[in-house]
Amino acid sequence: YEKHQKSNGGNVRNGHSKKKVRTSFGESEILVPRDREASFNPMIVPKRGSIVDGIENVIVSLYAKGMSNSDIEEQIREVYNFEVSTSTISRITEKISGDVVAWQNRPLEPVYLIVWMDGIVFKVRENSKVINKTVYIAVGLRRDGKKEVLGLWLGKNESAAFWMSVLTDIRARGTEDILITATDNLNGFTDTIKNVFPESKTQICVVHQIRNACRYVVWKDKKAFTADMKHIYNAPNQEAAKMALEDFAQKWDDKYSYAIKSWRDNWEVCIPPNTYC
Repeated sequence: YEKHQKSNGGNVRNGHSKKKVRTSFGESEILVPRDREASFNPMIVPKRGSIVDGIENVIVSLYAKGMSNSDIEEQIREVYNFEVSTSTISRITEKISGDVVAWQNRPLEPVYLIVWMDGIVFKVRENSKVINKTVYIAVGLRRDGKKEVLGLWLGKNESAAFWMSVLTDIRARGTEDILITATDNLNGFTDTIKNVFPESKTQICVVHQIRNACRYVVWKDKKAFTADMKHIYNAPNQEAAKMALEDFAQKWDDKYSYAIKSWRDNWEVCIPPNTYC
């Protein structure tokens, strides 16, 4: 109802209350309207809320980058010149837990054309010690041509046994078939994939193969060695790749026989026939 008019119901305006809000522009004091029945709930700054204008997103972003609650509290104080308690920061970051769980368990596509799988090692602090932990990641190429991160899984170290649990999780979330799996040359990985997706073709990551072949090449030979090796994996078809491997072997077999053996041992899974169209 308009100012100075009587209310049509039993509830009436009851002045204002002061409230401090925190935004990316700093801390401000506002007047929040009140009513006798305390039923009015502001839309922009809800009851018991004092952080607006993207500050929550800033806190979540800092938390995702690995900062502790106390570090975030100090950063907000230095940048925005106001206090946000660690309990408030905890409450904000806990909001995303449900979204994370939902993302981890979301249904997947029934078929992926290619799935790349690898482990990334990070140093993390646990019980006052810095230890290595592996984040297992799987990225799938969908039939519409778009890539999708299928999931992230945390383990102590990369192993075929842990990859079994990852693949089983992917299968349980609706994926029925993977046409090609691209992996590193982890011992037992190919057999693990075959146990879960028996029809999938496994291809070893060419980058990992190159690194394995170059592992013991001395510095003065590395430039020429890698230039010659490039003819193998850049060949237009498999026959040309085989000829490039033979030329490569004639030049380098006496000095780096293990590199030639590595290519020949992994040939079927590194450069399979379905690589070329």
